[in-house]
Amino acid sequence: MTDILDNLSEIHDLHRSLTIIQNLNVGVIVLDKNFKVKIWNSFMETKSGIEGYRINDHSIFEFFPNLADSWLKDKIVEAFSMDTLVFSSWEQHKEVFNFANRRPFTGTSSEMMMNFTFIPVLSLTGKCEEVTIIIYDVTDEASSKLSLQAANKKLHELSITDRLTTLYNRGYWEECLKQQYNINRRTLMPITLMMFDIDHFKNVNDTYGHPAGDAVLREVSAILKKQIRSTDIAGRYGGEEFAILLVDANRESAFMVAERIRKAVEAHTVYYEDMVIKFTISLGLCTLSETIPSAQEWLVSTDNCLYFSKEHGRNRTTQYGLNDTEETMNIKPEYKHGIKK
Repeated sequence: MTDILDNLSEIHDLHRSLTIIQNLNVGVIVLDKNFKVKIWNSFMETKSGIEGYRINDHSIFEFFPNLADSWLKDKIVEAFSMDTLVFSSWEQHKEVFNFANRRPFTGTSSEMMMNFTFIPVLSLTGKCEEVTIIIYDVTDEASSKLSLQAANKKLHELSITDRLTTLYNRGYWEECLKQQYNINRRTLMPITLMMFDIDHFKNVNDTYGHPAGDAVLREVSAILKKQIRSTDIAGRYGGEEFAILLVDANRESAFMVAERIRKAVEAHTVYYEDMVIKFTISLGLCTLSETIPSAQEWLVSTDNCLYFSKEHGRNRTTQYGLNDTEETMNIKPEYKHGIKK
């Protein structure tokens, strides 16, 4: 009689445990070493649309073949081999089961984001015979974090971007200048600084108005973006002045880029309302060398080349450190600012 009561008590305890497992608001899966499902609770039934009686004693990969070579299988094997609890957050993996997010209005994700805990189940002999996988729906928390990250990224972009041209603003661009100078000192990778401004831009504003001048700045920015690479670093340095770091560009290749930009601007026409606006730019180039002692001197040398171009006819490119030719002039170190625009 006592044995019967003990058995009934054990059955009751087992039934209670299974009832709790079935009604937990988390997914519970128990797998054996052959990846056969031993427990598939109601959470998993609801999310997957697969009833427990259908999947029990079948390999989980029969119903989810995309998992066979996935991150999940590696984690299951790890739990079996390590005999220790393994945790993984949603940030460490993509959607595993691709369950739909049942609360799409509370987050930005259409799919459920999950945290996982893998718990080795030891037999009476101390061997790991099964692994319990607990799946937590963290879609709301993950979506909130992703939204916050996106907002912070947007704020950062706004803080470093010139709103009119959508190029980098001067403050951030100058940080890039210092970084690239230091990188060159370590790696000796060629890099050239280009600066240019729009010729007679004051006349554009005075003749056509400041809104038209803004349109000119935007279109110059668009031309610039089309002519440079994604690795180059372009910024609006002043009112009508632009600065570009041409990464991995020696004197020859940088000059070709500068001339391509100059000619593209010269050939371009801005149509603003009923006005037709033509304009040109003057450019200065300085390829970084060991003789330039600082980022500031690099900037000054390039700026001197720009002003030399403006003093000598505009709509031209001046390159630091080359012999005098029709389009490239040797700028001496003592050459300073003060040239009339």
